[in-house]
Amino acid sequence: MGDTLSPRQRDRYSRQLLIDSVGEPEQRMLLSSRVLVAGAGGLGSAVIQSLAAAGVGTIGIVDDGEVKRSNLQRQVIHTVDDIGKPKVESAARYVEALNPEVTVETHLERLQLEGAAALVEPYDVVIDALDNFRARFVGNDVARLAGIPFVHGAVYGFEGQMMAFRPGGPCYRCLLPELPDAGAIPSGEPMGIFPPVPLTIGCLQAMEALKHVLDLDEVLDDELLRYDATDVTFTRTPLEVDPDCPVCGSDSVDSATALEYDERCRIVV
Repeated sequence: MGDTLSPRQRDRYSRQLLIDSVGEPEQRMLLSSRVLVAGAGGLGSAVIQSLAAAGVGTIGIVDDGEVKRSNLQRQVIHTVDDIGKPKVESAARYVEALNPEVTVETHLERLQLEGAAALVEPYDVVIDALDNFRARFVGNDVARLAGIPFVHGAVYGFEGQMMAFRPGGPCYRCLLPELPDAGAIPSGEPMGIFPPVPLTIGCLQAMEALKHVLDLDEVLDDELLRYDATDVTFTRTPLEVDPDCPVCGSDSVDSATALEYDERCRIVV
């Protein structure tokens, strides 16, 4: 990438270049950045769309699923023609059509302990657009141990939440130390989701990731943001580092490659 934007790039990104904190140097930062999106469903659709439109240079997408007809109600980067095809391939085609300057790295796999550390290592930010707790713990743990921000998001019904976990602050395990009791919280099974909710939360996740790439001061630091679409309210809840957290506490593990989980996704030390 050159030291200046091309005329085509100045035209494409002209509206964000009008913002005081996003000039040409900042746009070049976006163009050279690398963001990994874990999940190409409802949350991932909004995240991928926003990152590609903003000009993130490389977007990694990890998902092992195929597009289903029931996905199309909220997973807006996929179409009827994509049904039965891998979501990562559908997402890559969407990005190519939206912004051909963006490089897409597809990972047709489930985010799991084996290989996760190597998968996240090349990226500047990891975004949690996942639908199951085990993969979310894996993403949090390997990202934190690699010193990479992990931007969490989750939705259910008319509600959603997001939080940006940055090195030095709390991590996802400070919010949820272990796998919930069976049936306590829906995970990985069909659940009610109102279409605009994942789009809202996903856009907020993308915003926090972009602000990190641009090194902006105005970030959502150490707070869980909850959204209730029924009465259109946002609430912010401070979260502190759990000193007993095995990932970011005072006596944390020191290597993602040595991670081992028990049946509740607690780290075996």
